[in-house]
Amino acid sequence: MIALVALLAAAPLWDRELTVERPSQVAASVTARCGGCSWSSATRPGAVLILDVDGRYSQHLILSRGEGPVEYRVLVGGLAAGTHRLRIRVDRAWTPRAVQDVTVDDVRFTSTPEDAPESRALAAAPVVHVRANAFRRFTDVPLVMWYETDTTPRGTRIRYSVIFSNEDGGTPADRLMATWGRLTDIEYVLGIEFAPDGRVLEATFQGPEHKIVPYRGLVRGRHPALWVVTDNNMVADRGKTHAVFALVPQPFDLSGTSREAVMDANPWTYQVSSLEAVREGRVREDARPGSRMLPDPRRFVYLEACAQTRDAALTFGVAVDKGGTVEWADSDGGQKEFRIIRRPTEFPNGCFRGAVALPADAAGAPLGALRFRAYTRAPAKGEAPLPAGAGSARVLRVNRLFRLDRDDLPGPDLFTWRGELPLAVDGPASEIAIPAR
Repeated sequence: MIALVALLAAAPLWDRELTVERPSQVAASVTARCGGCSWSSATRPGAVLILDVDGRYSQHLILSRGEGPVEYRVLVGGLAAGTHRLRIRVDRAWTPRAVQDVTVDDVRFTSTPEDAPESRALAAAPVVHVRANAFRRFTDVPLVMWYETDTTPRGTRIRYSVIFSNEDGGTPADRLMATWGRLTDIEYVLGIEFAPDGRVLEATFQGPEHKIVPYRGLVRGRHPALWVVTDNNMVADRGKTHAVFALVPQPFDLSGTSREAVMDANPWTYQVSSLEAVREGRVREDARPGSRMLPDPRRFVYLEACAQTRDAALTFGVAVDKGGTVEWADSDGGQKEFRIIRRPTEFPNGCFRGAVALPADAAGAPLGALRFRAYTRAPAKGEAPLPAGAGSARVLRVNRLFRLDRDDLPGPDLFTWRGELPLAVDGPASEIAIPAR
């Protein structure tokens, strides 16, 4: 557990009472500053705070969003009616020595009574314990948690997912951008199925190798605990505690969009993940597809589209007008493993994200068209190769097309489209013109 010396090392930045009228799940919005901090800096990436509730350790909070002031939301958890005390201090064992100017300007509380409809999703939200080789490093930080609610034949299932700032293992940065359109790591972590009377029918989590296994750690009145145990942020239901993160879960309906829409609702996640890639040396202007490196994320065009596919992988390209000369940039960069596959069993709506880097001398050039290609998908492990052209694919929507601005934040939508664009599997590309703006 957290060492006492770390808890007592710093005078509090905040030490005040809060009153809870009824037993509730309580969230806190902490407005904090971190003077001179930038997530891209090797010496001053951010600060780390410790939150105590009624004299007991609650959680850590990493200030990852620059100097601020910035509002960070955390889940304090279930509190009984009455007066409680929140204390916030700097964790000097984790915060770099170069970071000295850390302040908490304000803390606002939101209480959700136990009988409120959304209380169950808050009460069942997991807390995340960082893995050992990420502790006291500013990497793979849990940024956002969201949940989706599904009706099942037996009742209701709540599914929680987490956006991490990066993944130190798993998919390399260049492939991640091509096939997912982001540098964050997005992972389903926990699902709980409830009966109509509130009984828990089943709980599962995503363990190593993406296996969905039973969760054995449910305790009534406590938030489920998850320990990150792999470099690509798979979790376990037991482990060694280094630091706890309690994110406020946000409700989302993603029936008509990709999971990356949660990033759009929290646009600062693009900034944090881009700056982390810079700090960790994964950004290089002459990077080529397949090098595990990538050029500046602001050179990319980001696409969300929805398609119907069967045994097919997709790529897309963007045409740029370089003073009368049209040049195409394709998302796969000539790499077969950079093709986009969304299996209907995992992504039934067929919506996907991808990103493609524009040439360095065309970063600000107008976009003229999109083109899509379909290929017979590669066989899964142990599966026989599929016959060429056996699959099918058609694009139905372009939901978003955007770039990042100079602050690594998503810019305005550049193009949307709805229709039906059939794709010849292993055949020529099909194009959609982008009207001049």
